[in-house]
Amino acid sequence: MPIPRLQLFELEDQPWFPTVIRDLCTDYIHFIEITFRLHRPVVPLFAAALRTTQSEHVIDLCSGGGGPIPALQRALAAEGLDLRFTLTDRFPNLPAFHRVETTSHGRITYAAHSVDARAVPKDLKGFRTIFNSFHHFRPTDAKAILRDAAEAGEPIGIFEIPERAILVMLPVVFTPLFVALATPFIRPLGWRRLFWTYVVPLVPLTCLWDGFVSQLRAYTVGELDRLTQDLAHDSYQWRTGQVPIPPTHGHVTYLLGYPRLTARQGAVY
Repeated sequence: MPIPRLQLFELEDQPWFPTVIRDLCTDYIHFIEITFRLHRPVVPLFAAALRTTQSEHVIDLCSGGGGPIPALQRALAAEGLDLRFTLTDRFPNLPAFHRVETTSHGRITYAAHSVDARAVPKDLKGFRTIFNSFHHFRPTDAKAILRDAAEAGEPIGIFEIPERAILVMLPVVFTPLFVALATPFIRPLGWRRLFWTYVVPLVPLTCLWDGFVSQLRAYTVGELDRLTQDLAHDSYQWRTGQVPIPPTHGHVTYLLGYPRLTARQGAVY
């Protein structure tokens, strides 16, 4: 029997949630995504989409602590794609964003102000991406994100590792252990990170709760298709699917949207 989608709440989404805990949690997620190179399955797909749309600038929405963007930027550069990235978030993790900008030698910059993915400012032009955060949004808000991109005529790519599948959800039980083991390797290793992980374990407990909720809120390919049903028109089109994550049982579920006229100028992907 399929697991139903449950619109529960994640602690990191709440405006009242302490910034220090939110930032430490997004630092952990960024560390895991970079260390285990979770971006690898989508590199060929994303590279093809970028070439098709002739994009040179990526606007990453809901960036958290930077997510897979630094590793993705390097992987795409190795594919011959010289891109600029801009990190954005509703609750920007500014210390993490600054570290990413510094280590990328300016290829990755960031917006220091709050950016709502449902209404992206007009000055932020480029291929929009959301990595592992689309599940945060209720269907009405998720559709608003897609509509905003289509009406602006900007390409968008949604890439999600959370998945409503038992084999994918089981490892989430061990999240507190994973956080405890990873923390000594996350930089900067300050007293706040140690205190809120080992003395008062709000970081591992938050990651545990939000990890389970993320899986339960994940959209299936069919649900993504339904979100775009009345957004497809003569000037914009959508594509959905999944890419396996070897050697695990998981997948990256994706949704790509792009202007039709632009797509015809490049290869079909």
